[in-house]
Amino acid sequence: MLRLELAGISKQYPAVRANDKVDLRVEPGEIHAVLGENGAGKSTMMKMIYGAVRPDEGEIRWNGEVVDIKNPQQARALGISMVFQHFSLFDTLTAAENVWLGLDKADKLPEITQRITKVSKEYGLDVEPLRPVHSLSVGERQRVEIVRSLLTSPKLLILDEPTSVLTPQAVQKLFVTLRQLAQDGCSILYISHKLDEIRELCHNCTVLRGGKVTGTVDPRTVDNAGLSRLMIGAEPPQLQHKASKAGEVVMAVKGLSIPKLDQFGTTLSDIAFDVRAGEIVGVAGVSGNGQQELMAALSGEDPRGPANSIRLFGKDIANHSPRRRRHEGLYFVPEERLGRGAVPVMSLAQNTLLTRTESVSGSGWIRTTAVDLLATHIISRFNVKAGGAGAAAKSLSGGNLQKFIVGREIDANPKLLIVSQPTWGVDVGAAALIRGELLKLRDAGCALLIVSEELDELFEIADRLIVIAQGRMSPSIPTADATIELIGEWMSGLWPKDGATAPSSVATGVQHAEA
Repeated sequence: MLRLELAGISKQYPAVRANDKVDLRVEPGEIHAVLGENGAGKSTMMKMIYGAVRPDEGEIRWNGEVVDIKNPQQARALGISMVFQHFSLFDTLTAAENVWLGLDKADKLPEITQRITKVSKEYGLDVEPLRPVHSLSVGERQRVEIVRSLLTSPKLLILDEPTSVLTPQAVQKLFVTLRQLAQDGCSILYISHKLDEIRELCHNCTVLRGGKVTGTVDPRTVDNAGLSRLMIGAEPPQLQHKASKAGEVVMAVKGLSIPKLDQFGTTLSDIAFDVRAGEIVGVAGVSGNGQQELMAALSGEDPRGPANSIRLFGKDIANHSPRRRRHEGLYFVPEERLGRGAVPVMSLAQNTLLTRTESVSGSGWIRTTAVDLLATHIISRFNVKAGGAGAAAKSLSGGNLQKFIVGREIDANPKLLIVSQPTWGVDVGAAALIRGELLKLRDAGCALLIVSEELDELFEIADRLIVIAQGRMSPSIPTADATIELIGEWMSGLWPKDGATAPSSVATGVQHAEA
């Protein structure tokens, strides 16, 4: 008997037909991938299974019986649990309190806290139940969502981009967890744009394009090119990564030490590195090792950096505001799309005004026509699927919103661009587009600092790599001289004592980042 079956499911929105007569069959204990480019209808389909959205037509069958899932509460009662790509967590509550909200209130909070600790240790997900959510990085929040779902002992677990901000080590731990769940009879619907992961983990794969199913295949028997053709109708463009010609130092960071704001933060200790014109410097690290604090210090959100600890073109900007830094040529893309990168209820045109003020006159008047034209230009240049410049940010799929936000900053022609998680949750075609645009910006002479937890991405576009671990920074190493194994070791806080960049296997000694 099938665990889940969708028959002719359709959903129409005013501007788009998200799903068009979609069929899907999932067996008990099966890990079934759902693949498609941004805006293909994957998330809408999952929300209908979870009861967050009602289908316009078609049937959902659960264990062979037709069901009408009216809301997520009813879905959870059936045994369906979902981890959304955009997290549903309350910032002011702790991780344990957030988990408790979604569970049977017969369980007391202390019991839930103990269960979180037990489950997170069993599955290697590293969740601190007493930490407030506002102090967690995106990767740490994702772990909270996954643990919350695991505590419900689901019969069907829906995961929407679960590894988008997890390190390779954490991904492998998650795969062990998912395989164990599948062996125990739990069915898993796995949405991801990472083709290698799908081919490694999943038993079957349903591919969507434009809301329609283009095929169901065994991903273990199809190569990445074949999956890409099903998903986007072509293979993704190959990046042209030429050797960089680094110029003058654009940003120099030296002696940047900032105490943590609370017990859950990370203290930055004597951070030092530089970024030159015409190069991309990649920052690797396990989530929660000071990336948030570093980004806040560099963007101007945290102005506590010591004098002369951050210099832009030789000028001390350590105490400059974010707005002043933008005027000086420093643009920034935060890791959180909704809430920081964009205001959900505002239109795309209005969201351009968050960082692009060229359409505002000196007397404060907004030239609305110019704002609309700018948003339309960004939508076109970065192939954003949206209902025009007037579409609300929250109406876009996660990947399309990411393309718009990153595109907004790239299009500003910055002198220094700092980007955190540039391709989080975007499909292979969109990821290639964004990475290609970042390389074009580099070739035009811009200095770029890219923070990413996807090592493959950093190895693909970065000219030099540095690692942040426990609030300290490693020496830099040319990407051509680095290996995944070496960077993985440095991510544990181990790098050469003398700042040399030789691999540890031949280095004379190593130190821990806390030493």
